[in-house]
Amino acid sequence: MNQLSLLIVDDEALARRLSREYLKKYDDINIVGECDNGLDAVEAINTLNPDLILLDILMPKLTGLEVLALTGRTHGVIFTTAYDQYALKAFDLHAVDYLLKPFSQQRFDESIVRARRLLNKELSIKPHQEIPALLADTQLERIVVRDRGQVHMIPLAEIDYIEAQDDYICIHWQGKSILKTQSLSALEAQLDAQVFIRIHRSYIVRLSAVKSMERISKDAQLAVLFSGAKVPISRAGYERIKMFIL
Repeated sequence: MNQLSLLIVDDEALARRLSREYLKKYDDINIVGECDNGLDAVEAINTLNPDLILLDILMPKLTGLEVLALTGRTHGVIFTTAYDQYALKAFDLHAVDYLLKPFSQQRFDESIVRARRLLNKELSIKPHQEIPALLADTQLERIVVRDRGQVHMIPLAEIDYIEAQDDYICIHWQGKSILKTQSLSALEAQLDAQVFIRIHRSYIVRLSAVKSMERISKDAQLAVLFSGAKVPISRAGYERIKMFIL
């Protein structure tokens, strides 16, 4: 039987200990490490590339979903958490599996069986179709970007605007900017439409960052931000933003 490597990620020592206890019966699963926060998990996943990950959702520094977004991990993930509001959505999306704490040995074993099947491509729904869907359906409180080995956590309240640049988005906040590999449409789906407005096919602005609108020709307008930046507004974008500004 092929050996499988497994990483345990949970901020609760008791939860990590319980997972180790449940895994004792599996001679073919090798526990390659433990992490108690999201930042360490990102490093461990990138370094160890384990076959399976037991991943808590709410943790210090980074959430489990942010860990997935930063690592690009799309397979072999078993979510664990005490909060069932995430569980219902995960099951709707046929996620690899979702263990709601406290879980039994029997429930844990069922999850391992399902994970094996997914790794062996025995199920018709593959994980790479599932985890991104869970991420996309989760409304953000901040945007997390990994850049040259450093992790930036940008609160939404500090963002002025977001710009599409080919396969990237460029996030502008507090006089700074950074690139992230993501489409503007995918990010838009995670943002509150009452707070962030798509004013152009290439631009999203935070509504409270907009100072005024400036007409530069008969059919062209700009959003003037408190930061001093000026962002183009399309006709469709004007229809979206005018109810809030005018």
